[in-house]
Amino acid sequence: MNKFIDYLKIGPVFAYFIRVFRKPDPNNPTSVNLRMMHGINRISIIMFLFAIIVYSVRHCVR
Repeated sequence: MNKFIDYLKIGPVFAYFIRVFRKPDPNNPTSVNLRMMHGINRISIIMFLFAIIVYSVRHCVR
């Protein structure tokens, strides 16, 4: 049961959002693949938040 509760924790999700949108650390080596992955993730997070806003506005207007 404890393993299931650990699975449902969402703290690491918010930590990932912060890590994706902050400036890259100059001490850590980066590759093109890693930069592309984070760029695509930024785009998908922004599109998701935009869709949530649009759906909530449509719901409130009705």
